Amino acid sequence: MIALRVACGLVVPPNNPERDIERKLRVNPEWFLVGESGGEIVASCTVGYEGHRGWINYPAVRPDGRRCGLARRIMAEAQRLLRAAGCPKISLQVRFANSGAIESYRRLGLQVGDVVSMGRRLEPDRRYPGS
Repeated sequence: MIALRVACGLVVPPNNPERDIERKLRVNPEWFLVGESGGEIVASCTVGYEGHRGWINYPAVRPDGRRCGLARRIMAEAQRLLRAAGCPKISLQVRFANSGAIESYRRLGLQVGDVVSMGRRLEPDRRYPGS
């Protein structure tokens, strides 16, 4: 899973993929979606819902598996789970520099919103200075 995230450029300081995966496996692990082909992980995302908005986090498709419908399939499953939970809206975050991903999500019907994502780390990760 970490290799997939690295290959897709999703692991950047101060992200700690081991900790992120461990946390997701403690909270709605059934919403940790994984696509496999030939026994290898080729796609994944994590899904969350807090009662107002559903989140799709770390959507990833292995670079050599793109343009085969994997992103469409995993996003459709994430949306199916959220609809079944009564979720009215989904959100995901994409780095500004990742224009390819932004265009891919637009083709899947998502829109760039007029919001600014803000955050604050509650638990510093000592492996990554400045986290």
